[in-house]
Amino acid sequence: MLEYHHIGIPTSERRPDERYLEGYGVFVAGFDSSPYGVEWMRFEPDSPLPDLVKTVPHVAFRVDDLAAELAGKEILIEPNSPSEGVTVAFIVDDGAPIELMQFDRPPP
Repeated sequence: MLEYHHIGIPTSERRPDERYLEGYGVFVAGFDSSPYGVEWMRFEPDSPLPDLVKTVPHVAFRVDDLAAELAGKEILIEPNSPSEGVTVAFIVDDGAPIELMQFDRPPP
């Protein structure tokens, strides 16, 4: 099951409600307050995330079974937990980054 969660858009502009994700070198803002699920992502120069994520917008989907959704896919970012209660991974679909998110709690 895929359920739309948000769209992540790379930006170089600071946002007043940014939250820093330690270890990822990225500031995120907006997806929890946007009625349309828009997430702004501002990257530090030394962010270890792939260039595809830093330069191309991505669409994120909530999934029930992350491992099943990843089977046979081109994995861009291995499963990880950027915040408590959620595990995410990125795949590449036709050249575009796609984020898959499994929640251990109700999603925002």
